[in-house]
Amino acid sequence: MKVLLYSGSLKIVNKSGVGQAVRHQEKTLKLLNIPYTTDFRDDFDIVHLNTIFPDSRIMSTLAKKKGKMVIYYAHSTMEDFRNSFRGSNLFAPFFKKWIIYCYNSADIIITPTEYSKVLLESYRLNRPIFSLSNGVDTDYFARNFDARKRFRDQYDLKEQEKVIISVGHYIERKGILDFVRIAEQMPEYQFFWFGYTNLNLVPNSVREVIENPLPNLHFPGYVNGNDLRDAYLGSDLFLFLTLEETEGIVLLEALASKIPVLVRDIPVYANWLTDGVNVHKGITIQDFKEKIVNILEGIVPDLTENGYLIAQQRDLKAIGKLLLNIYDLKH
Repeated sequence: MKVLLYSGSLKIVNKSGVGQAVRHQEKTLKLLNIPYTTDFRDDFDIVHLNTIFPDSRIMSTLAKKKGKMVIYYAHSTMEDFRNSFRGSNLFAPFFKKWIIYCYNSADIIITPTEYSKVLLESYRLNRPIFSLSNGVDTDYFARNFDARKRFRDQYDLKEQEKVIISVGHYIERKGILDFVRIAEQMPEYQFFWFGYTNLNLVPNSVREVIENPLPNLHFPGYVNGNDLRDAYLGSDLFLFLTLEETEGIVLLEALASKIPVLVRDIPVYANWLTDGVNVHKGITIQDFKEKIVNILEGIVPDLTENGYLIAQQRDLKAIGKLLLNIYDLKH
């Protein structure tokens, strides 16, 4: 058995969660000792498709004609396309029709959570849908004091300064505007948003806050994996205000880094993340502000070990075993 990790157009999304998901698939196949290729001209038995660009849809058709098994990773839904880029709400219904067309070309569909599986089932797709986390490499995010020091030295942060980070595109859906509002109202803490989006693609409201940052709000942009790991390990809280997700790899990375996590209470996290047990959850700006203080000042219990257990359940080694089961079901 040999797997093709189809890489066409991947460079467009290489700096996104989809790009990270593909890298996780590559690591997983290595852990399983399953031969793989990224060259579609090679021989293969199974193809993983991760984008919904036209070339991936064409690749699906060509692979099916050759009798190959096609797995489409459904990272996108109409719901998480909304409130993303300029015009995304207008085009969301057309986007839904397109992804249905793409996903229905596969033999099976894999999506990261039960929540996104339910969404896709509501689209009346006519292919089997499996829920399988994108996973996380927990070994890579092991606690490391040197990493904390590197991060704080790089951004000239004193050890006693409390640092709150988030990671994602500069898009409304990710909660960036609420992140800015909270930073504005809590000047005693330092806020960092890691990630980047071309400002020509985002609404003026987002562009304005990026171009006019507050004194305690920093936008380092996209950073490499090692620097991002240092940021997780060097910060005091991961604040994830996203309004819609299919999973959120960056959330898993934060949990694996054993830092406190505060998320918006949205449906995707209802059945596997519990407020006050493995993460903290909020809904309103006031909720988040109160919980930030309680977490950073040590007023509430430390939940990081419980959060780490969630990451361990989704470690790439565990995900690999589940992926093998999916392969076997189709052979």
